[in-house]
Amino acid sequence: MQIADGLDRFVTQLEADGRSVHTIGQYRRHVRLFARWCRDVRHGGAVGDVGHEDIARFLSSPVAHTRPDGARKLESSVNALRSSLRGFFGYLHRAGDIALDPTRLTRRALCGQSPPRGLSDDERQRLLDVLAEGEGPEARRDHLLFHVMLTTGIRLGAAVAINVEDVDVVHGEIELRHGKGNRPARVFLGQAIREHLDEYLCDLVSGPLFPGRDGEPITPRHVHRRLRQWLKKAGINRPVSPHTLRHAFAMGLYQRTGDILLVKEALHHRSIASTLIYARADEERLRRALA
Repeated sequence: MQIADGLDRFVTQLEADGRSVHTIGQYRRHVRLFARWCRDVRHGGAVGDVGHEDIARFLSSPVAHTRPDGARKLESSVNALRSSLRGFFGYLHRAGDIALDPTRLTRRALCGQSPPRGLSDDERQRLLDVLAEGEGPEARRDHLLFHVMLTTGIRLGAAVAINVEDVDVVHGEIELRHGKGNRPARVFLGQAIREHLDEYLCDLVSGPLFPGRDGEPITPRHVHRRLRQWLKKAGINRPVSPHTLRHAFAMGLYQRTGDILLVKEALHHRSIASTLIYARADEERLRRALA
């Protein structure tokens, strides 16, 4: 069996297990990267021929540690690659397709987690101001999209999947039918975003809340491009992604409330461990307490 054939079977199992399209996409990218490396080093590419030394050589190679733009990957990104290979070959071993799991000796590297970086109050306001000044349906759509993300902290994938009928302005709620892990969730809306939604919706009754030019939901890749354009207009010249808006929401909520459990619920994290990065991020509260 070739690696590509094993990957197809693995993806089928992931889909049967209800894993999200984002998780499956990451497994695909990582396993395909390993398969290309195998071809480049003239390895046969059969899953039964892969040994633990092949895994070690790959994970030590520049291929595993270099991004497509030539920059060095963060160690946390390489850890994700390690986890993907362990998941893939572990599945093949449990399924009886290979006698030994070649990743049985692979361990995650010990690395510190960088604190999240959101937007300052000034950057947030500059972004919203320049969005409000935009003209045309695409600008109106972008304004609402980024305003929703900044005031609810929802992930990009969940945001672009929202339909008009998922929004309940009267009760101040949005039903998320495509959250992480395909878990449905609900977010609550403050007064400002409720008013913005009410104005935007007007006579709309169905369809994507954030449509592209073809009427289908705007794609995540296009959202990245649009955000870069608006950031440039706002004079924000550092790297900012749609996920940065989620960080900005979480950090702001924690700074206002000091309640990490509240932040956990707002972000729909399964584990409090995922939320604790925002508690560590607020050094200013520590300065004030010690003062």
